[in-house]
Amino acid sequence: MTTAETEPADRGAQVAARRPAYQAELADGTGRFFGPRRATCPWCESARLTVRLRTTDLLQHKPGRFVLDACQDCGHVFQNPRLSSAGLEFYYRDFYDGLGEQRLGGMFGTRAATYRNRALSVTAFAAAPGSWLDVGTGHGHFCETARGLFPDTAFDGLDLTEGVELAERHGRLRRGFRGSFPALAPELAGQYDVVSMFHYLEHSTDPARELAAARQALRPNGLLLIEVPDPGSRYARLLGRWWLPWLQPQHLHLVPVANLRRRLGELGFTVLLEQHREPHDPIDLLAACWLLLDEIAPREDAPWLPGSPPGRPSRALRTAVLLAGAPVLLLAALLDRLIARVAGRTGMSNAYRLLARRAEPGS
Repeated sequence: MTTAETEPADRGAQVAARRPAYQAELADGTGRFFGPRRATCPWCESARLTVRLRTTDLLQHKPGRFVLDACQDCGHVFQNPRLSSAGLEFYYRDFYDGLGEQRLGGMFGTRAATYRNRALSVTAFAAAPGSWLDVGTGHGHFCETARGLFPDTAFDGLDLTEGVELAERHGRLRRGFRGSFPALAPELAGQYDVVSMFHYLEHSTDPARELAAARQALRPNGLLLIEVPDPGSRYARLLGRWWLPWLQPQHLHLVPVANLRRRLGELGFTVLLEQHREPHDPIDLLAACWLLLDEIAPREDAPWLPGSPPGRPSRALRTAVLLAGAPVLLLAALLDRLIARVAGRTGMSNAYRLLARRAEPGS
């Protein structure tokens, strides 16, 4: 039996129901999904830009081509041209919700060790924070795990998607805020001892505004915990477009650690902790091999793809390609685990984590 035949029975119906709307949207091409191209770096305004990467959507296979530019002065990497509001809506649709919700929701729900590792970063600096806001919380799984370390802490979450409302209903959050963090920050001002942003800033259209919003939401001496992909990782150069953290088109900005440290200092934060080994997720080689196999194999049915749904021969060929690649995937996973032991010391870490304290007024 093929992979497609073992999927939930309603997926085919969901794909068919969405196909007319997607095809109508794509009838005029993808041009409206992009804004104008920038001539300067959005982080430091330098005009010395170079193309870092050209790629396609390697996960959903939605149509479009995406370019990441790098600033030759500060090293900031950013999507250029950036997705427009219409593009953000189009490419996020059915990724974290809809057709993609079950797959990604299940993955995020099984990462308790990762969430615990993140929460442990705070313990040496705040043994019992009274209130914690997790920005970009999704379905609130981090907060649910962190409560095991901080049972007396009130965890709130903020996200753009309806997942935050579901998290509140399931009891993972005391309160779930849905919307833009910079827009909601004034009503949250001075309410939190800790604000966390795990793999959130790279999705933002304006990371500087997000950092300012975090400062506003924190109490004096409050802690800001940030984890983001590291564009300086050796894996980023080694694997090219197959490096998963590029994640086009969702990732709009990838900030070098020196840039983020400097900006936090400008906002009145003192960096207390910088980690590279602990936030590293040992999946680089495995993900690259999977993305390559997925690119080679015939496509799964999706409402944004042209033509009729794949027939039985196409589905059987896809299954055969993925099965043939299984030994390669296994070897890649083993190598990922071995390299993870030295990733922090060798520059292979795919992420970094900073913990910073907001200064008291007047200090």
